[in-house]
Amino acid sequence: MGELRKPFLLLALLAVLLVVGLELGAALLTGGGDAGGALRDSAGQLDVELGDVGSVTQPSGRGTGYLALIDVVALWTTGLFCLSLVVPDRIQGRVQGVATLVFAVLLLIASVVLLLVAFVELTVLVSLFLAAPFGTLAYLAVWGFFPVGEAAVLLGLVLLLKLVWAGLLVLAQPRFLQNRGLVLLMLTTLLCTVLLEFLHRLVPGILVSITDDVGALVFAVVAIVWSLVLLIGSIPAIVKALRTTATTSG
Repeated sequence: MGELRKPFLLLALLAVLLVVGLELGAALLTGGGDAGGALRDSAGQLDVELGDVGSVTQPSGRGTGYLALIDVVALWTTGLFCLSLVVPDRIQGRVQGVATLVFAVLLLIASVVLLLVAFVELTVLVSLFLAAPFGTLAYLAVWGFFPVGEAAVLLGLVLLLKLVWAGLLVLAQPRFLQNRGLVLLMLTTLLCTVLLEFLHRLVPGILVSITDDVGALVFAVVAIVWSLVLLIGSIPAIVKALRTTATTSG
């Protein structure tokens, strides 16, 4: 790889690791708010008697967590770069193809399953919201409040860490910019983060849970595409490793 600046590469790995950790922990970091007040107000507008409504909390959404499906690809790619620092090229070449194939298959399965989960939930959300008055009230009770402010702070931090990750990779090895796949991955994860923030700001607060699920669907599809790219890309490496092994044995 030539003139590789190891400290910058290791810091890039740490940055993308923090990104994935924050995204996976999004549900804990941005817990849902209290929908009781909104539920009572909506009931009054619809002339429905609810009685005493206690504290009701809502899920924090799927969008940020689903970003991790894309960013694990960035983590995997950066990890392979770091692996080259400690593993000889000959051994890495034999292992990398198979390891990437396994990773791609697991990511593909996870993305497909989570895509179905997000689609089912989105269908439920839209159906409930349109089924006035009681379906709408049920929607408000569970998904009516979305922690837009907390999510914005988290997404801002995630976006900053992604920019740091990309910058550190370039500092570690400027020739990384010649890697079209890596540059495309950088642009994909940055644009998806910006897209999610846009979806959170696009509609009134009571509808953000729906647009957040739309974002989750998009990210699952993007992750499926990237898993297929990795899967197809791993095949030549596996074939090359098998040929090398056969030549060595012969």
